[in-house]
Amino acid sequence: MSEGMKVQPDLEFIKYLKNAGGDTLKKCYQCATCSVVCPLSGDDKPFPRKEMIWSQWGLKEKLVADPDVMLCHQCGDCTTNCPRGAKPGDVLGAIRAYAYTHYGFPQGLAKLCSQGKNLPIMILIPTLIIGIVWWLSGGMKLPDGDINFGYFFGDAYYVLPVTTLLIQLIFVPTLLFAIYAFYRGISNMWKGMAAQLPATERNFRPSVTQFISEFIWPSVKEIMTHKRFNECGTNRNRVTGHMPLVFAFIALLAVTAYAMIRKDVFGLFIEGLHVPLTFADPFKILANVAGIALIVGVGILWVNRSRTERENNTTPTFYDWYPIGIVMAVGVTGMAAQIFRLGDVAVMAYLLYFMHLVSVFMLFLYTPYTKLAHMFYRTFAMAFEKYRASGYVQKQD
Repeated sequence: MSEGMKVQPDLEFIKYLKNAGGDTLKKCYQCATCSVVCPLSGDDKPFPRKEMIWSQWGLKEKLVADPDVMLCHQCGDCTTNCPRGAKPGDVLGAIRAYAYTHYGFPQGLAKLCSQGKNLPIMILIPTLIIGIVWWLSGGMKLPDGDINFGYFFGDAYYVLPVTTLLIQLIFVPTLLFAIYAFYRGISNMWKGMAAQLPATERNFRPSVTQFISEFIWPSVKEIMTHKRFNECGTNRNRVTGHMPLVFAFIALLAVTAYAMIRKDVFGLFIEGLHVPLTFADPFKILANVAGIALIVGVGILWVNRSRTERENNTTPTFYDWYPIGIVMAVGVTGMAAQIFRLGDVAVMAYLLYFMHLVSVFMLFLYTPYTKLAHMFYRTFAMAFEKYRASGYVQKQD
């Protein structure tokens, strides 16, 4: 074997894959059944056969920069049809889990989110931040009168718009930080994927407008319609869980933006606007429908995940269950807080509202490092796939 063909396995990476759900990795004997049944596989890219052998060899750098790994929807067809029980879908899931940590910025936060044993710390961070704001704002007792979450942070609200400050000084910067973390991680992934192209095919640099219109927007549309999910066999029913979640998040984002502008911007100057939305308000109706869709969608995923693990004798992982748990926490605490507010049970209403804030904070802060990150990494991997196949790179001589 020539010097350039030597394989230098990363044994720690192999160990990680085995501990993160890919414990069946060594059962693969390259029969290519997985590539035959996978709708993503083609004659020029025997997916996921090549990823399985790269994993056995510990070729970490090739795998974390392999767009096909991110394109995998873990439909389960490869695992179902594998004659050796190697479970390629679980191995690919473990690779993605590693990639989110590998590309994560900052690394300390990415590593914190990579292990279930760190969940208490992950909960403690937002709990302390929001709790300190509540304490400093004078929230040492429950507000008097009708339950109004806008006054949750104490009587100091009448002097200082604490709720507005909470959104502006905690949640907005946290969201912007998460966006920046995604930018750093996805940029590094893109560079890694581009580095694997032949040297003559790396010169094309699309304009921003061209990149969005020809590569990003088509990828977003494909993901929104779950086109590739419909090509799945074993786990095709996951569409029934994913679709409500997608549209619930979009609707809740719209409602949150509307409520913030109405209550915490105009509400500071116009009397009567800084109050809970009435049930007749179209945005309130949209919020309740979206909240129910969120709980129903994640509930379906919960049932499907449990059944899949039971049928395939798969070990539950923090990577798979954290996103289900945090989305369920956001939905249930939000709806429950509203129910107790309507029932005029102040203690439970404000307690659940506090838990809802913690859950939303966790959703914002930790998404770039958990399985939820696949929404963005997969979008850009799909855009890279379109870029790679566009013909532009082949024009460069």
